[in-house]
Amino acid sequence: MYFIDYKLCGYHNKIYFYIPKTTPMLIFLKSKFALLAFALLLSSGFAFAQDTTHNKKFTRINTEDFGDNTRHWYGIFDKANVINPLPGRPTYKATQIAEIADNILLFQKNNGGWPKNYDMMAVLTPAQKDSVLAVKNIYNTTYDNGSTYTQITALAGVYSAIPDQKYKDAAIKGLGFILASQYKNGGWPQYYPLEDNYSRCITYNDGVFEGIMELLQEIKDNQPEYAFVDAKLRAKLNAAYDKGMDCILKTQINDMGKPTAWCQQYDEVKLTPAWARKFEPPSICNGESADLVLFLMRLDHPKKEIVEAIQNAVVWFNESKIFNTRVKTIPAPRMVTPFRVSTSDRVVVEDPAAPPIWTRYYELGTHKPLFCNRDSKVVYALSDVLRERRDGYGWYTYNPQKVLNSYPAWQQKWAPGKNALAK
Repeated sequence: MYFIDYKLCGYHNKIYFYIPKTTPMLIFLKSKFALLAFALLLSSGFAFAQDTTHNKKFTRINTEDFGDNTRHWYGIFDKANVINPLPGRPTYKATQIAEIADNILLFQKNNGGWPKNYDMMAVLTPAQKDSVLAVKNIYNTTYDNGSTYTQITALAGVYSAIPDQKYKDAAIKGLGFILASQYKNGGWPQYYPLEDNYSRCITYNDGVFEGIMELLQEIKDNQPEYAFVDAKLRAKLNAAYDKGMDCILKTQINDMGKPTAWCQQYDEVKLTPAWARKFEPPSICNGESADLVLFLMRLDHPKKEIVEAIQNAVVWFNESKIFNTRVKTIPAPRMVTPFRVSTSDRVVVEDPAAPPIWTRYYELGTHKPLFCNRDSKVVYALSDVLRERRDGYGWYTYNPQKVLNSYPAWQQKWAPGKNALAK
């Protein structure tokens, strides 16, 4: 027996009819009753959809994906924000996916992107909502702190569970923002529309590049939550992904005659390492590079150029290890600065039992560990960085160890004939 299953969706006033995948279409169409029902559906404006059992699996939003934005909203009172947190206000639970998605829609700008440093889980007052709505045409839209690509990912998941057109439309608009903001050479700026400062540089900092690429990779791999992306848009997104991958390969730094890793930002025209903020010099940046390499290592059937890029980065990480060094956080007198309030300090101590560690920056041309103050003067020891930056920035990292730990299994699978770490 063949039939049309239907249900009333509790999130909005539409009825969705589903044809089970097991229903042979030929038998279905032979039924006069079914033909009549189908015609009535179309004339009534009901949505006709395929059964998607996987949709029921999406029941919560990964709130940690928005962690940087959330922490900045509550931790830094920014006068540039349209609204700031009010004391004692509640937040939505991760399982309240419709409410969180509606917040995401509220904050989306008319150009398809999102601003940074707001809590998508915050239960806003009517006055706060009105303030956000009033600035839809102010385009401070960015990828910084995980913005935009994270919202698109969340909306795709919500739409797979709650097939409301508004979530699909917002996600598609966001994907259009990704296409519009990509440079012809494949990179993305931190902010779009472009601003007249370092944010127009091609940005790897804070996972911007791999965050966008991971989203495009899921679409390229036909992940079910992106089934709403039609063929025309999918082709454009796949082309954007390919351009992005070419940019990654072109920007791996070849320094002192050898390939190494990547910088945080690049000149958007010359593709050369560039200054970002005044304490972020052009350099080999192990912190950001490690996450980028881990993204590349997750790719199935990587092409030869990607395999070589990974191999070269692994060698660099292995050679740039720092031994017998540990960074300790210690209490310090409260210090108020124009940038932040400091209540601690950091010191480097010698420890023969310490695991390998890496500095965030290595100097181009010497490969020496590199640090910098807000006056853009580079120094070569953490102790020479003024305290506000010394304990307020991530100068050391263990991230490259994740790459080295993952390398043996990756190498056996994708480069069995070449172990880059073999003596």
